[in-house]
Amino acid sequence: MEKIRLTRSFTFDMAHALPGYDGPCRNIHGHTYRLSVSLLGTPLLEPGHPKDGMVFDFAVLKKTVEQSILSSFDHALVLSNREDPEIVAALSSRYERLVCLDVQPTCENLLLAFRGRLLAELPDHLELVSLRLDETPNSFAEWRREDNAG
Repeated sequence: MEKIRLTRSFTFDMAHALPGYDGPCRNIHGHTYRLSVSLLGTPLLEPGHPKDGMVFDFAVLKKTVEQSILSSFDHALVLSNREDPEIVAALSSRYERLVCLDVQPTCENLLLAFRGRLLAELPDHLELVSLRLDETPNSFAEWRREDNAG
């Protein structure tokens, strides 16, 4: 049976800051992100089954991404644990959606964090083959499994 790649895209808004960065992105600022998730699998061949012909139900993929990523990151402020603990404490007491990562919240690092969250949730019969995170209409980072094989 031939394998098929399917992709679902998600849009969310998020703010971040890059402490120590030598440009304006060291300041808190926001983006409307677009996350594209691509899976590879074999379509179910079970005539009469409600999911006959599907690699994976897009509605289930949507729910998975919403629960594992968007519920934490949509309309959140994402900072690095390198940030001053007093600033983080003050922001945490004032705002409900503050996410602190062990790494600088660059587009690239966010993509890797999202990959880890998705790999923990996806069924074994599917392969996560690529993720693309558009930070602006003109700038994106992309992770591909094929680039990391070996």
